[in-house]
Amino acid sequence: MKKVAIIIPCFNEEEGIPALQDALLPLQRELQQQYELQWIFVDDGSTDKTFPLLQGLAKNLSSARVQRHEKNKNLGAALRTGLEASAAPDFVAYLDSDCTYDPRILLKLLPMLESGAMLVTASPYHPEGDVVGVPPWRLLLSKGLSLIYRLLTRSTLHTFTAMVRVQRFESVIKTNSDRDDFTYITEVLLNHLRLGLRVEELPATLSTRRFGFSKMKTMRTIFLHLELIKSYLLSGGVTR
Repeated sequence: MKKVAIIIPCFNEEEGIPALQDALLPLQRELQQQYELQWIFVDDGSTDKTFPLLQGLAKNLSSARVQRHEKNKNLGAALRTGLEASAAPDFVAYLDSDCTYDPRILLKLLPMLESGAMLVTASPYHPEGDVVGVPPWRLLLSKGLSLIYRLLTRSTLHTFTAMVRVQRFESVIKTNSDRDDFTYITEVLLNHLRLGLRVEELPATLSTRRFGFSKMKTMRTIFLHLELIKSYLLSGGVTR
């Protein structure tokens, strides 16, 4: 039975933790029929009740642990903390805590790794994907950036900015990024393409969050992606 580490970063998500628990408990029952699970929650310096709520949630899941940053370090740093806390998994899965993607998407993503892919991303911008209720400015930013990366890499992929994905653990060392921010997820995907590793996408539905608010700072994110694009171009397709 393959081992899967499921990493879920959280920052000031106290309003959404009950809904997250409601989604994860039935998902665990289904996944446990095929995989040995490790749940890893990373509280990225929350200032609300996220940490104690995650501790309560972890008690209701099998093999769950909560890692904590004393101060906010951003998404990339949180995901690396989750990877470091994993215990020799075969696969790694990444879920968002606000359930803007249905967590049950893992039931479709993980089998695609079994078929030989090294990384599989949720893809709302795929022709068969969908976006529901997401603010137009955020959609324009994310979809526009993905189009730029698609053109730069000459790839057939449609989505380069989705955090929800699965990855073979054997590729982590080769493709990991030292970026602490949101561009971490894009650079990891670019590194897979750079090395010729097989990347696939699964058409998915991205919906607006029901609780809390997005932690992404728009102008800062644009600047960081422009920096990543510049690095990609100057290095001839090598991002680090």
